[in-house]
Amino acid sequence: MRKTFIYTLLVSLFLIVSQSMRAQDNVRPFEGKYYNEEYQVYLHLNFYDKDMEVSGQEYLGPLPGYFSAKRDTRLWMIVEAELINESKAHTTFINDFGSEDFEADLTIGKDGSLTLKRLEGSTLKIVVNNKYVKLPKEVVFKRE
Repeated sequence: MRKTFIYTLLVSLFLIVSQSMRAQDNVRPFEGKYYNEEYQVYLHLNFYDKDMEVSGQEYLGPLPGYFSAKRDTRLWMIVEAELINESKAHTTFINDFGSEDFEADLTIGKDGSLTLKRLEGSTLKIVVNNKYVKLPKEVVFKRE
């Protein structure tokens, strides 16, 4: 009887801890690293503290996030991020030269994916094999 009680107690504690960890993931969806496998691109986000330091771009100070690519050294910094609600944010991106910018909405899906939808401004592009590749207006990312 005592073993059954201890076993039940341990299982209950495990379930409580796992549920609280899952709840923490949902509380801050606009924080973390997201990846798109098709284009091999990343979004690094922290829209809550807005304290990300981007190597080589320190003159901009702490930022809400940035966009990077596995096959390209260029970056797009998120210089403005406004949380609309718990699943949507409005952002402004600039490239690492400051010559191009665009506005986009980021939306968290029910499955935890993040969709970047470019609204207006420059085309988001990366370099692959020494050629520019334009990304579509909507790109879906998965949390890494």
